[in-house]
Amino acid sequence: MKALGWWLMLVGSLRLASVWFGFFDIWALRLAVFSNATMTEVHGRTFGVWTLLTCTLCFLCAFNLDNKPLYLATFLSFIYAFGHFLTEYLIYQTMAVANLTTVSIFAGTSIVWMLIQWNAHQKGHPKHS
Repeated sequence: MKALGWWLMLVGSLRLASVWFGFFDIWALRLAVFSNATMTEVHGRTFGVWTLLTCTLCFLCAFNLDNKPLYLATFLSFIYAFGHFLTEYLIYQTMAVANLTTVSIFAGTSIVWMLIQWNAHQKGHPKHS
């Protein structure tokens, strides 16, 4: 497996922890992510389902880096997640800067790495200049 695939497996595994928190430990989710907000169990479960979808994308993409539509969907999931957390911090002020920093490290690294590797995983397709 390519290094990017291993990275996506790591990120997907870390996202699984957020899924667990969303469904079974909303207090931990609040502390780790939305420390400046009141959360209900419904919010936690909604976050858990959304995160489970992004986790699934990471795992599928890790094993199918040459699948451009799946690669794009996974890449966009990082863009959407980063945008979501950035607006939660800047506009709604539901996150502390430390929590945003943690999310930004993983999302930012993934976004940059996937952009750099955009054309590197084509099987049987020549690269065009």
